[in-house]
Amino acid sequence: MVPLGRPEMVLLDLDGTLVDSVPDLAWCVDVMMRTLGLPERGEAEVRNWVGNGVERLVRRALTGRLDGEPDPELFERAYPVFLECYAENTSRRSRLYPGVREGLDWLRAQGYPLGCVTNKAARFTEPLLQALGIRDYFGIVVSGDSLPKKKPDPLPLLHAAEHFGAAPERSLLVGDSISDVRAARAAGFRVACVRYGYNHGQDIRTAQPDAVIDRLDELRGLIAARAEEKRGAGSWELGAGS
Repeated sequence: MVPLGRPEMVLLDLDGTLVDSVPDLAWCVDVMMRTLGLPERGEAEVRNWVGNGVERLVRRALTGRLDGEPDPELFERAYPVFLECYAENTSRRSRLYPGVREGLDWLRAQGYPLGCVTNKAARFTEPLLQALGIRDYFGIVVSGDSLPKKKPDPLPLLHAAEHFGAAPERSLLVGDSISDVRAARAAGFRVACVRYGYNHGQDIRTAQPDAVIDRLDELRGLIAARAEEKRGAGSWELGAGS
């Protein structure tokens, strides 16, 4: 592994990393399905489909599969129903995961520039961050429609790095999915993943991130321990994914 030193910047994914948003997403999927006269999908199914934006989620709900395309006319009827519902239910049932606020507090106290990079559209991202009281932690928020491309493309990460004047190779992304790992690798970032997130039911360790954590506040031990350990050499590196 390439020594990173103290990260110059830490970026964090939103859904599945900071926030469990599935209860609201599943509620709106079921409203949409009922409106169309179709069977509800339920929270357990929706939990395996999230992570690539709401348009992809609607397509998965309509087909009942991770891949595949619904009838175009059916999608055109369904998508506005979902959007209207989710605009009114962005944060009613969604909650921060345990350890998130503590982790953000520690990262901010250490002086790390923080950014949120998500595939969720800005019209939903900003209200969700505000409602859960974490918007002010972030010096930049890059949503799924902020730029021409979104994760797993590296553009959102590189855009945030440019914003903070941070070197990609000395930057850290914290996410929950293979999409996050791919984006980080393409951008030249290091990447740590939470074990509990949305990865379509697959163990995130198979994506081989640099580290796997159970709670966001575990970054304190990971970063602080490595920084202390390497202080003499002025470098820090994440442990291998475990």
